[in-house]
Amino acid sequence: MDDLRDKYIGLIADAADEAAIEDLRVQAVGKKGEVALKMRELGKMTPEERQIMGPKLNALKDEINSALSAKKAALADAALEERLRTEWLDVTLPGRGRRQGTIHPISQVTEEVTAIFADMGFAVAEGPQIETDWYNFDALNIPGHHPARAEMDTFYTHRAEGDNRPPHVLRTHTSPVQIRSMEKQGAPIRIICPGRVYRADYDQTHTPMFHQIEGLAIDKDISMANLKWVLEEFFTAFFGTEVKTRFRSSHFPFVEPGAEVDIQCKWENGSVKVGEGDDWLEVLGSGMVHPHVLKAGGIDPDEYQGFAFGIGIDRLAMLKYGIPDLRAFFDSDLRWLRHYGFASLDQPTLHGGLVR
Repeated sequence: MDDLRDKYIGLIADAADEAAIEDLRVQAVGKKGEVALKMRELGKMTPEERQIMGPKLNALKDEINSALSAKKAALADAALEERLRTEWLDVTLPGRGRRQGTIHPISQVTEEVTAIFADMGFAVAEGPQIETDWYNFDALNIPGHHPARAEMDTFYTHRAEGDNRPPHVLRTHTSPVQIRSMEKQGAPIRIICPGRVYRADYDQTHTPMFHQIEGLAIDKDISMANLKWVLEEFFTAFFGTEVKTRFRSSHFPFVEPGAEVDIQCKWENGSVKVGEGDDWLEVLGSGMVHPHVLKAGGIDPDEYQGFAFGIGIDRLAMLKYGIPDLRAFFDSDLRWLRHYGFASLDQPTLHGGLVR
């Protein structure tokens, strides 16, 4: 056993890697190893011989196992030392730059518009994008023969055969939110309704899905003068310069009287500059809420009156930030987003200035 001990202790000391250590373990103390074979011979010995050889074989096995574990630990330490010597990191080096995402112009302008109207006392109201025919048309005094109700202009949902109920629609404006808010809150009320809307149209200035924000104010002494003041205050804050408005008489089923609103601008090298020059640009529709709409919302038109207006958020973004094509908003082109997007710490805000 002394020869066996010296043999394996020497081989273990000379082992170069963990694979060699494993081979030596199998040869020495494995099930068919030399020490195991010696232990099997104990059965052929007398009881007196087993009392002597048994403890010696167990001690030999323990010694070889200890040598194997120690050598394995030494090899692991040596490997770690080598990695620490060759794989080093200079913690004083600057970090690698990582490209950050940007905030979409639609999200940015929505926040800007919401902040301005909130500063004037308007609350934000929201509603479903799939609406009933009643909320989207009937409650807003839009007759059954109106062109907006045609399938060429509005997206209708499918009804099962035999179901004669009017189909639901993808809302064509956020005006249904006004009806829902009047039903829930009553009067007086002062809200804005931002959100997605859908119309069957697609060109440089129209897309099947776009964003709109509408305003509603109802009380006992509201007039068109209040509407004009609110809009001029909004445009001045949004564009960062005093903006004059011009009201032109127009017809909308849900207001009476109705007016389209132009803002002062000038055209220069193919782009428009708001708040200066002698030209005018139509930007929104507005008017005094029709009595039928007030009744549909559960408000007495003999006691209350108010104004409403609606404007495209996408169009505001195009005017303020010089974006020529509405379709690019929804192309998901990273180059476009990096050019027109906003860094998270560089957003125009009401308190920090809304002009980029």
